[in-house]
Amino acid sequence: MNSEMYAEVDTALKKFRPFLVRDGGDYELIEVTPDGIVKIRLLGACETCPSSDMTLKMGIELTLSEKVMGFKEVVQVFLKGSLCRFCLSWER
Repeated sequence: MNSEMYAEVDTALKKFRPFLVRDGGDYELIEVTPDGIVKIRLLGACETCPSSDMTLKMGIELTLSEKVMGFKEVVQVFLKGSLCRFCLSWER
């Protein structure tokens, strides 16, 4: 993990967080890979919201592409056992 890129992503996401919290949601930053992939888990209302894809692509991904050099893509991560059709399983 590139700690500098992680810090940049974390800072950019913190600026986006109030929009999620306002709607009863939040996020957890899981990982920033060396090749610029950001893995996050949406929480609260955002976790099951039908608009979560829009939040990821038009909100979070757009924000990161403007603020973080080397950023490529955001991927939503789900806890193993969550009810989702398109899940990347992840366990702690």
